[in-house]
Amino acid sequence: MPDVAAYAIDSPTGRYAKTTITRRDPGPTEVFFDIHYTGICHSDIHTARGEWGPITYPFVGGHEIAGVVSQVGSEVTKFAVGDRVGVGCFVDSCRECDMCRQGEEQFCTGRPGTVWTYNGVGRDGEPTAGGYSTGITVEQDYLMRVPDEMSLEHAAPLMCAGITLYSPLKRWGAAPGKRVGIVGMGGLGHMGVQISAAMGAETIVLGRSLAKRDDGLRLGATDYVSTQDRDAMKRLRGSFDLIVTTVSDGVDLDGLLKLLKAHGVLVNVGLPERPSSIHLGVLTGQARVLAGSNIGGIRETQEMLDFCAEHDLAPMIEMIDADRIDEAYDNVVASKVRYRYVIDISTI
Repeated sequence: MPDVAAYAIDSPTGRYAKTTITRRDPGPTEVFFDIHYTGICHSDIHTARGEWGPITYPFVGGHEIAGVVSQVGSEVTKFAVGDRVGVGCFVDSCRECDMCRQGEEQFCTGRPGTVWTYNGVGRDGEPTAGGYSTGITVEQDYLMRVPDEMSLEHAAPLMCAGITLYSPLKRWGAAPGKRVGIVGMGGLGHMGVQISAAMGAETIVLGRSLAKRDDGLRLGATDYVSTQDRDAMKRLRGSFDLIVTTVSDGVDLDGLLKLLKAHGVLVNVGLPERPSSIHLGVLTGQARVLAGSNIGGIRETQEMLDFCAEHDLAPMIEMIDADRIDEAYDNVVASKVRYRYVIDISTI
């Protein structure tokens, strides 16, 4: 079984340190690939710090992974040595339930259920470990192919940040003639702006301040409005077909719902730590919809990668060495990154 170098944390208040973990040899339908780049998602931070419930330590984060295939099992047909591939938030599922058959493996209802890239339990009974490591073994059906036009370092964040925005924008009809609002211009939001604009929608960023206005307009937004500007927000009431909020805390759901037209949709992809509430009259009065969204299946994630390659869309990234993971975590929490940290795995 191959041993690979990794960075792990051993407690909610610990610090990341270099270590070695063991990956399984690829089985008949499995692929082992050398990881080149891994994005840092806020979900990594919540999980590592025990903010979403108990986890197994030592913990190796990272579910935005891109690299190159170096070994394949005897029955692998989809990939070959040298192929550029990626892994997102999950690495397995039952493959037989209705959700899996519909290509929505992230909602698997069978056994073992959706097997998350980290803090899960694989079919081998061992805890899963993420992409802050130099290699990983994955079933071929849970890999994405990185398009030739796309660099690996830009592909990595798309495995989570890209699909998290692509899925609701596609499902709820971002298209020419539609007005779409993106709440928050962070690691998720800046991809949402690009994807919505590429789908042809009039796209407006709604941010707490105007500090990132120039970036928003450069990425395809037609306007950038501060949610603290009461007059501007009042003028936007009843004007959006779709709003996607990427913000985790301090979301005024009633205020955002009032921005929607009749039958408009507000989709939340953030995960607030505290419960939220709304006045149902704001929904029923205009038949508005409040929805949630959570990544996408393998087929849709591949579709997203191909879409981004076709439209030349890419995350804005800051490359870091692996020994800066703790610093990067603190900066993400403090909103000091524009817009996605990516770890150069060759530095492990």
